[in-house]
Amino acid sequence: MQYIHAKQALTAQGWQNDIQIDIAPDGRITRLGAQDSPPSQQLDLALPAPVDLHSHSFQRAMAGLTESRGPDRGDSFWSWRTLMYRFLERLTPDHVEAIAALVFMEMLEAGYGAVGEFHYLHHGPDAKPYAHLPEMAARIVAAAQTAGIGLTLLPVLYQTGGCDGQPLAGGQRRFGNDIDRFARLFEGSRKVIAAGHRDDLIGVAPHSLRAVDQAGLEAAAALCPHGPIHMHLAEQIAEVAQVEAHLKARPVEWLLDTQDVDRRWCLIHCTQTTPSETRALARSGAVAGLCPITEANLGDGIFNATGFLAAGGIFGFGSDSNVEISLFNEARMLEYSQRLRDNSRAALAAPNHSTGRVLLEHAAKGGAQAAGRAAGAIGIGLQADVIGLATDNQWLCNRTGDAALDSLIFGGHGQDCITDVWSAGRHVVKEGRHSRRDAIICKFRAAIAELGQEI
Repeated sequence: MQYIHAKQALTAQGWQNDIQIDIAPDGRITRLGAQDSPPSQQLDLALPAPVDLHSHSFQRAMAGLTESRGPDRGDSFWSWRTLMYRFLERLTPDHVEAIAALVFMEMLEAGYGAVGEFHYLHHGPDAKPYAHLPEMAARIVAAAQTAGIGLTLLPVLYQTGGCDGQPLAGGQRRFGNDIDRFARLFEGSRKVIAAGHRDDLIGVAPHSLRAVDQAGLEAAAALCPHGPIHMHLAEQIAEVAQVEAHLKARPVEWLLDTQDVDRRWCLIHCTQTTPSETRALARSGAVAGLCPITEANLGDGIFNATGFLAAGGIFGFGSDSNVEISLFNEARMLEYSQRLRDNSRAALAAPNHSTGRVLLEHAAKGGAQAAGRAAGAIGIGLQADVIGLATDNQWLCNRTGDAALDSLIFGGHGQDCITDVWSAGRHVVKEGRHSRRDAIICKFRAAIAELGQEI
């Protein structure tokens, strides 16, 4: 057993002071209450550690390499995507494992307790399947084992290069599967994930309406009848136009009209939605998977978070391209985007909860729902995904309650306050550093040296 004592903790029942959190060997919280055992760890502040619900881990190796203008000065998501395809043609399984381990370590040090890996890099650089079909999935699981992070693996079905059914080309070919081969890949990935942590899970990810047809979407969902279903949706203006031209409906409209979208679904980005579509998404119960840093980096647009919350929607955060991995900065970016759009302040605050409280509780609850993970709060019976923070510093100044959360998110130094992180009871970050930090960084740097900096 582990016994964490916190001066204050944000629990499923709200703020509690001078509380002991008991963690069983299986990683679940078994008791919250007054201190009755010598503590294994003393914390100033304990918070639920959210799931990073949307990650393409390999893209972390591209951070900083796509920020120059092209010759036509028409740079956009689509020109970035071309560079990304060129980069991934060189990635080997060893590279992918080393990069993913670093990403997962950085997530833990940033306060995330688990990750939903939207995994579409399946095959070799020549687009031929590996002898062990889920080889790349096995490398993602191995990286999660090294880092100690909880994993929801989301194998991606990618069929075509556009709504018109054009064949995959270039780097896209490493993603491609027909329905039958994807079914074999999914089953192999299920076996791989079973060898991971006891709290690891599998879901499924039909990539987007431009990369799967209706039959593929429904076949992918059928492979995982009770697990999470993740999908990119309405991210780009050009994407919306393409879907509308070929499916005779906008992406959100088509999906909600043709599929039984419910709480198992996580719809990523949704930055190009109308007010009525936003309300309909909220009513479906699906999680909006928001990646504000990547969405800003790629120029995707601004998610209508104020309208979504007003309609009862729930959201969580993902680091997506992993250009920056920072839980508190994702939250701040979302709030600031609403303020800039609407010329407002405290856009997402609620009558009895501060902006920071709303952002953190949505991150925790929405992320857990999206990952199918028994977490989302510090509560009895849930996975012990916990962030420990120091408040006796120049950034928090021993603030308490919602004021502490607002200072973490809007003061610019929230991550500097993190001292400890647990993922399903695995105490992987201590004194602000991951326990395997040096070895993970060494392997990552060796991989980057092999890849070089030219794209």
